Amino acid sequence: MELEDKELKEKALKYLNNLKTAFSTLIVKEYDKTLEIIDLARLYLKDAEYYFNRADYITSIACSSYAEGLLDSLRKQKLVDFNWPSKYIPRKTVLVGGVFDLIHLGHIYFLKKASEYGRLIVIVARDKTVIKEKKRSPILNEKQRLEIIKSIRYVDEAYLGSESFDIRNVLTTFKPDIIVFGPDQDKLLEKVKQTINELGLNTKVIKIKQKYNDTVPNSTSQIIEKIIKTFE
Repeated sequence: MELEDKELKEKALKYLNNLKTAFSTLIVKEYDKTLEIIDLARLYLKDAEYYFNRADYITSIACSSYAEGLLDSLRKQKLVDFNWPSKYIPRKTVLVGGVFDLIHLGHIYFLKKASEYGRLIVIVARDKTVIKEKKRSPILNEKQRLEIIKSIRYVDEAYLGSESFDIRNVLTTFKPDIIVFGPDQDKLLEKVKQTINELGLNTKVIKIKQKYNDTVPNSTSQIIEKIIKTFE
């Protein structure tokens, strides 16, 4: 990433975090006069996140600026109150990886839990990697799986992994503060731990031990089995 792009990305992220702080502390004093404008400001925030995730940082900043202007205007009229952060504190970078084939509530639970640790980046396994590791092709191809992951609210950024499945390259490229693993990713967890030690990184490894068990099916394999039984 060029220096200018990196600076733009940091600025866009700062604008987004400022807005999220403002909305989290928002107190509405006159509902009838403000809700439509507040909803518009939220839409601008959503647009800012959309363009940020597609690396269009200038458009993201512009959308954030519109939202800030709307909120500041309402506060100046004493219709709402909120706080801008006094000092920008960057969120930790959190990394997860997986196949994410046939998205189900188990995936959503995992991504939600991981996002609680910071800014969530998701690496989606390539088709060749899935075939090599699982001895079968994924139901949905890599481009479909990536776009679905990008649309999930807990995900800040998502990328396809390398076809060679290079853990070292992922760690040095994204420099995550935290890597989160699901309850069925023990094999990958050990490989990543080993690579972190070899590189001398301070990356923290967290394993989510509990599966989402409130509904069945709660895994891709269970969904496939149910489809087969249903249409036999």
